[in-house]
Amino acid sequence: MALTYLQILARRFPDARAVLAELANLQAVLTLPTPSVHVVSDVHGEDVKLRQVINNASGSLRPLFERLFAGRLDGEQVQQLLTLMYYPRETWAMLVRRASADRRRELLRWVADHASAVIRDLARHYSLKYVAKAIPDPFDEVFRELAFANELVRQPEFLGRLLQPFLDHDRDGELVAMIARVVRNLAIGELVVAGDLGDRGPRIDRVIDAIAEQPSVAITWGNHDANWLAATLGHPTAIATVVRLSLRYQRLAQLEDGYGIPLEPVRRLAREAYAGDPADCFRVKGAAEDGAEAGAQVGAQAGAQAGAQAAIDLARMHKAISILQFKLEGQLFDRRPEWQLAHRALLRRVDPVAGTVDIDGARYPLRDTRFPTVDWSDPCKLSDGEARCLAELTREFTASRTLGHQMAFVVSHGQMALRRDLCAIFHGCVPVDDAGEPLAMVIDGEPRRGKALFDAFERVVQRAFHCALRKGIEEVAELDRDLLFYLWTGPRSPCFGKDRMATFETYLVADPATHEETKNPYFRLIHDAAFCARMLAEFGVDPVHGFLVNGHVPVRLEAGETPVKRSGRAITIDGAFAAAYGDKGFSLVLDAQRIYLAQHHHFESAEAAVTRHADIVPTVSDVAVHARLRTVGDTETGDEIRAEIAVLEELLRAFEANIIRERERT
Repeated sequence: MALTYLQILARRFPDARAVLAELANLQAVLTLPTPSVHVVSDVHGEDVKLRQVINNASGSLRPLFERLFAGRLDGEQVQQLLTLMYYPRETWAMLVRRASADRRRELLRWVADHASAVIRDLARHYSLKYVAKAIPDPFDEVFRELAFANELVRQPEFLGRLLQPFLDHDRDGELVAMIARVVRNLAIGELVVAGDLGDRGPRIDRVIDAIAEQPSVAITWGNHDANWLAATLGHPTAIATVVRLSLRYQRLAQLEDGYGIPLEPVRRLAREAYAGDPADCFRVKGAAEDGAEAGAQVGAQAGAQAGAQAAIDLARMHKAISILQFKLEGQLFDRRPEWQLAHRALLRRVDPVAGTVDIDGARYPLRDTRFPTVDWSDPCKLSDGEARCLAELTREFTASRTLGHQMAFVVSHGQMALRRDLCAIFHGCVPVDDAGEPLAMVIDGEPRRGKALFDAFERVVQRAFHCALRKGIEEVAELDRDLLFYLWTGPRSPCFGKDRMATFETYLVADPATHEETKNPYFRLIHDAAFCARMLAEFGVDPVHGFLVNGHVPVRLEAGETPVKRSGRAITIDGAFAAAYGDKGFSLVLDAQRIYLAQHHHFESAEAAVTRHADIVPTVSDVAVHARLRTVGDTETGDEIRAEIAVLEELLRAFEANIIRERERT
């Protein structure tokens, strides 16, 4: 078997010289400084802000430019160059508007000269082989000349001729955009998104587009991601939940425009079943402030009256899909008694005569008792209208090619947890009991706990999507789809880590005590260094110097909370990125010199960046400063490279012993 593997590897490296060349490259790469890893979490659909955080490399490009061009460029020139890197096409078009040919040539040379200095500085962290991959084909030779013109003592005429074709054919803006892209790609060695790509913010589809443009990206799935993944595979409860959240935050465009999923089935159900219902408990977020926008979303006539009616129509749609979700949850919990969630089928615990609901043994009055689609002899049974609505939504979700393509990307670039140098990164938590012992959940017939639980859920997600791609969505096992939904809301889900999702109570019960969701003990225990050490060891990370990194639970800065926990070994990076949560957010940046947090604030728009140089200038605080530069050899990538070196050394010995014959070069 080992010989077979070497024979397969020999197809890639056909002779000893090819192996030696690769060994030389890999051995050298181990000594390079670690490329920077930028970790963000809980983006929640805020695509505009995310793009700016990516464009400015979590704010790190600004100090880099200020250092490189100190004494050479003034503050306004540095800002202009930065804006060109952030939004090159728009900024370049504004700069060269009504400019003469000579001025345009001068500006292009100015941008190329200074951007080349940035590229040379950033390239220090990479092999030239990697840098070549960051350059868009087929312009690698052009960029090599630009980057190394000074070292090669190129004459001004040479560089002028190098740039002239772009000017002659009115493609200078395209060159500037490529230069900016290379700078940005080298500034962020890898982007890690620690879960929750969508919901609450405007457009999950645009968030995924922005992430997919990055040359190196990894995702650790959050509970919101799991819900979207389940919906893509046609899980009925997940579909209802995705639609409900889109309605609750007035994010209809992401479904209707982004994924081509019409919400007419929900509009029809609302008209038929909830006509005349004020649906006051289901008023959508922002409806009172922006009735005109709501009116536009449901096709109402302009004006205050039409806007008010539109807001009511949205509330009725919101109520219709919420009740449908509650019914489907009840059916799911009946189907999976091993999850022990029957007590969360709250429609079964409603007393329709008294207008109350039993929650955990206590009775509470309901804020709304109009349930025209509920048959109280079987509260979770769908009405004919609800069944028709769900069938149409399911057909649209499973038929959306854009949704399927994007969620396949999220799966292919995603996992439950990952290690990056000294950090174990995941979205939520390691489910544990009060004593800090990992809790077990049976998956594929075996109780799984700790890292094994993460791995088991990851296999389920990958298996479900691979089955859908190979055989069709209808062939995905029902249990696998249910487990994806469990990741959204299950108490032992590493993506969720709470005892309940109190959606029913938030809408329908006035007592705020019922709205509380009790967090898993993990979130208390990460203040304890010994607990963190055990969890770090579980994920194969240095238990003394490593860090647990999670999102999911927003850091309440206003209440005095901090991202770095008292243990000094755990970091929470959910900084309320979305406007609906607080419009702040963090990047955790791992580079060769240090680990630091960059705290972000509100970002207005790309237009404001181009016209007024608006930017996100984060507040930066160090988490750890390394005694020496971290190299690739110190990281998990170094472990992978050393394993590859060992195999290549074996192949080289096989060539030298003629166990495997070298192929002639043609």
